[in-house]
Amino acid sequence: MSYAIIGSGAIGGALAKQFARSKIKAVITNRRGPASLEDAVQAFAPTVSATETTDALDAEVIILAVPFGAVGEIAKSRSDWSGKIVVDATNAIEFPAFKPMDLGGRPSSQVVAAQFNGAKVVKAFNTLPAAVLADEPRRSEGNRTIFVSGDHADANEQVASLAASLGFSPITLGRLEEGGLLQQFGGPLAVHSLIKQR
Repeated sequence: MSYAIIGSGAIGGALAKQFARSKIKAVITNRRGPASLEDAVQAFAPTVSATETTDALDAEVIILAVPFGAVGEIAKSRSDWSGKIVVDATNAIEFPAFKPMDLGGRPSSQVVAAQFNGAKVVKAFNTLPAAVLADEPRRSEGNRTIFVSGDHADANEQVASLAASLGFSPITLGRLEEGGLLQQFGGPLAVHSLIKQR
């Protein structure tokens, strides 16, 4: 599988660190272009490299590590996302109040999925604060957990497998209308750093 991280902020940087740590090749991009990432990716080279967004979107698994409001702009890059797994690591947060956006009761990942025509959207990597997400997931007592939700069992399995390869213990929660609601910002599983004990 080929992997792309869209966004180079705190979450994107944390994920890049995990890919590099586990020696899993990935590309990372942002809207400012690869030159702006030169210093950032030095620590992750050669495993993680910077590229143009248009090239990053050719990956089989695309991880959205951007603000929730920027998702639509990325989705408009293509009319058809068939064959792609889009991992929604975003959180729908209303600033400056820092509260969940009012999405009319819809899971935030359903809102994301509606914009990526043909893609299999999976919610993952969104519940941990960036500093915790960047930390070594293998602990003496067990591995840090990553929750996975999506409407396509095969895509959930692929993302859970990626999480395990990065050193996390994945817990699949089912469909977006179920697990997605549990793990999105404001849900009961958000911002909890849990260890799956051995």
